[in-house]
Parts: sequence; structure tokens; C-alpha cells
Amino acid sequence: MTGRELSAAASRYVNRRISRQKSSNSQGWQLRAWELYHGVPEVRFAATYIANAMAGALLFAGRRADDGTIEQAEDGHRSTEIVSQIAGGPDGQAEMLKAFGKHLTVPGEGWVIIRPNSEVKNPEIPEEGHDWRVLSVREVRQQNGKLQAEVDGEDIEIPGGDADTLDPDSPVGIRVWDPDPERAIEADSPVRSSMDLLEELLLLNSAVKAIARSRLTGRGILLVPKGTRFPTLPQQNGAEEDLIETLMTVAETAIREPESAAATVPIILEVPQDTISEFKLITFESDFDELAIRLREEAIKRFAIGLEMPAEILLGLGDINHWGLWGLTAEAIRLAIEPRLATVCRWLRPILEADGVEDWDRWMVWYDSSPLRVRANRSETALQVYDRGVISDDALRRETGFDDDDAPSESAANTKADKEAEAPEQQEQQDEGTGEQPTGTDLPVDETQETPDTLPASARPNEGLLAAADGLIWTALWAAGEKLRRTPVCPRSERGRAREIAPASLHTTLKVEAEQIEQYRLLEGAWVRVPEVAGRYGVSADCLTASLDSYARELIAAGIDHGYEVVPTVIGSCAAAAA
Repeated sequence: MTGRELSAAASRYVNRRISRQKSSNSQGWQLRAWELYHGVPEVRFAATYIANAMAGALLFAGRRADDGTIEQAEDGHRSTEIVSQIAGGPDGQAEMLKAFGKHLTVPGEGWVIIRPNSEVKNPEIPEEGHDWRVLSVREVRQQNGKLQAEVDGEDIEIPGGDADTLDPDSPVGIRVWDPDPERAIEADSPVRSSMDLLEELLLLNSAVKAIARSRLTGRGILLVPKGTRFPTLPQQNGAEEDLIETLMTVAETAIREPESAAATVPIILEVPQDTISEFKLITFESDFDELAIRLREEAIKRFAIGLEMPAEILLGLGDINHWGLWGLTAEAIRLAIEPRLATVCRWLRPILEADGVEDWDRWMVWYDSSPLRVRANRSETALQVYDRGVISDDALRRETGFDDDDAPSESAANTKADKEAEAPEQQEQQDEGTGEQPTGTDLPVDETQETPDTLPASARPNEGLLAAADGLIWTALWAAGEKLRRTPVCPRSERGRAREIAPASLHTTLKVEAEQIEQYRLLEGAWVRVPEVAGRYGVSADCLTASLDSYARELIAAGIDHGYEVVPTVIGSCAAAAA
């Protein structure tokens, strides 16, 4: 599809929608929301977190199947060609999604302005392509059926009217917004419902700032017995200074020069000896000082709750282990990221419709959020299954964080193969010369997966614990297989054959992505008996749960059968810690 066709498609879509819109009353609060974004660091953090996460998602052309799942289009399909041109490709799409992350979080609305690059002359985009810009509500205005967009300080007119009479090379505007449930034409956002709270937070920030800068609050006045007299200044030739003027002078000095002595010592006044019997410090602290700090913390917590994502993301993750972090990340993606990705995709979908894609009602621009998810450490599992010859060299490098550039050269690979072929013969010759029985390995350590006899007895898992852990793993895989049969991972056409496979091994015949384990709750409730088993054998319930859960997830995602021989390796660290 040519760039002209893409522009025309988007133009027809925009003009059909925008020309019929009524004026929106959103912009007043939206402009204030942007001011809060610049003035409140918690708003900026939340918006940036969502924006950076959305930038990691991938757009693709998908088709909705009868069972509701989204199937990715083939490379040669027309919808794939259209989606690949959106924002100039993956890099531009990442920037577009990142920008919309902030727009949908703060004002709940943003605009995409599309112009032919033959006019824009963006060197990063092919000349026959299009320049996509994401603009805020402050940069786009609707006047007399037309859009006025400010791009790089220049006003661009975006015409409206009948799609059949439009110049296909004219600029295009697409409004993307999260509809308000009460009035769908208006935008809505998490910041909108928290604006009064954020205004309160600004006032509390000012109060805390004033408390911190206050000279009087921090140090007060020190009363000293003897004759009453006020301090004098050199420029007054020994004349006593008015008390109020003294206080203001010292306070101004402390604010202007926070590191000066005036900021660290109290104001000293001498009073008649019969008035006080000893030194006395008068402070100007109030109960509101501490109250303001507590109110500010409460306001931040309430704002975090209203962000439509786990509050711990904003409040901090200091007390959460890596398993809790994994769960929070998955929850944040489900609650905060994917709904906004769906919003952007919903407003891009009509491009396929307007361009005449066959069966357009089933085709859509959709997103893949799998790159955002925290993957468990699969390196150990990859090494184990590689030793069994189940996965390739390429798969091992991928799962251990290396790429094809790290592969050995052909000569190095041949040399390694020759050495491996010669090793058994050399060992046999050595054994014949010494009269010793062959050991089967030329390495200084035993690399078998059996529990080594050289370990102290206290470090070996109890046989009863091994049997119990094996049963827990098998039961978890069996329950996961039963659930898999009822998910889109197992197509309806394959469910008859799936019933003939033991549920505990069903994951070895179906491709299950790591994120689908959580999506379909395959291991939910699998470890309810772990605390009982852990208490019986004196090991940590948390350690045992984490080890079994990690192992089961790796098996399902890698499509590998469970084997009893690896159980000592799985729970060995828990047994060693207990010993």
C-alpha cells in the first residue's frame, strides 16, 4: 500500500468523526492537569511509568477468531502492510505509544497529526512515507469544522469536509481519548478525579516548605536574665533595635543564607532578672508542622490508589521480594498498560476499515504486551534441557542472554568437536596404562544431576521431602493441564485430541507463553499444601513455594516434562538453608 493510500484512509476516518463532534468542555481541567504534571512529582512519575511501559509494546495486525482470541496476520497480508507503516515502523510506534502513555494518564486525550514526508522532509522517514506527531490538547484546536495544529511552533490547518473531495496529501488528524462514562465525547483520566487531592498536595508542599525555611520555627528565642535590652547593629551607632525589626532581619538572613549562623542559633534577648530565674527557650512550633507532613503522605497514598494501577508502584517496593514484584508488574500491565494500549488501537482500527481491507470487521490494529512482562530466570532450565539435547545452541544462547554474535567460529566449533571425540579414547588409553576403571568423565567434578555423595548428609534433601515435592509438582501440572484444555491456548479443533493426553503432560504439546500462565491462572491454588509439607520437614515455606512455583512455570513455558531426578536440584537450596 502506498503512502497516499494510507493518508487517504486516515483522512476519511478523521473527517467522518471529527466533523460531527460537538464542542467539548474538557479542555479547562485538562490544561490544569498538565500544570499538575509539571508541578507534582508523583503525577510525573506515574505518567512516565505508564509511558515507558507502553513504549515496550508491539503493534501488529490481528484478526479476531470465533473464540475471541486475536490471531496475528501473516506477513504478506494487506493489513500487515498497513500496520507496518503506522508512525514509520516499530521505532516510531514506540515513540507514539510512549507519548500517548502520558496523554491518556494526565488529560486523557491526545492527537495524532499525519503529514506526507514529501512536505515535512523528516530525514528519519522515507520520502514516500508519513510524519506522525502526537500532540497535546493545548496544541490542537477545533475551529469552524477544521483543526488548527501547532507543530514545532508552526500552525498547520487540517481540513474537514467530504472524504470523497479531499486531497489525499492533505494533513490528517486523529483524536485519541479515553471516553468519560457520563459523556462519551469528553475525555477522562485518573488525574481528573484526583485534581482536588493534588491541589491539596500542592498546598501541603508549600506548608512544609515554609516550615523548613522558617527561621523562627526552627530556633526560636532564647531569654537571658539581666537587664532588658535589645540587640544593636553597627549601622545604628549603638542604638537599640525594635524587636519586630530584629526578628524580621534575622529571619530574612536565615532564608537568604541558609548556611549562616543566623539560621542555626536562636535570637537572644535579655530580660530583667526578676522576670525569669534561668535561661529559657521560646519556640514557635505548632501542631500543624507534624500534621502537614502526615497529611501530605496521606494525600500521596490516596493519589496512588486512584491511579488505576498497584499503589506500590508509586509508593515504593522496598518490602516486596522478587515474586511480589513479578505479581505487581503483571497487575500493573493488566490494569494500567493494556487498557491504554487498547484505547490507542481502537482509534487506529478504522484505518483498516477505510482502506478496504477484506473482512475488515474482524481485522484490527492490536498490541503485544509480552515484552513488558518480567520473565523468570530460565537460564538454569535452558542449561539442563540443553544437556539433554532438547533445545538447540541458538535457544540456549537466547535464554542465557547471548546472541548469534557470541557463537563460536566454525574453526573453534570443529576444534571443540574434535576434542570431545578424542576425549573418550584418551581416557580409555589412560585407564589401560594405570589399570584403573574408567570414570566416564575427564572433568574434575561430577556434572550428573544426582545428589552428590560428597555433600554432607545435612545438605541432602530428605527422601520424604523429595517425594512430597514430586507429588506437589505433578499435581500442579495436572491441574494446569486441566485448565489449559479450556483456554484459547488449546483450540477447539484440538480439544478432542487433548483429552487423550495426560493433563500433566499437556503443556508439552501446546505452546504456552510465560505470561499465559498468569493470564489463565494455571497455577492458582497449586501450592496451598506447601506450608504443611514445609513444616513437616523443617524447611522454609516461602523458599519451598518459590522454588516449586518457579520450576513449574519454567516447565510449562519450555514445554518440558517433569522428572523426579531433578527434584533435589529444585529444592536443594531450601533443604540446605534448613540444615
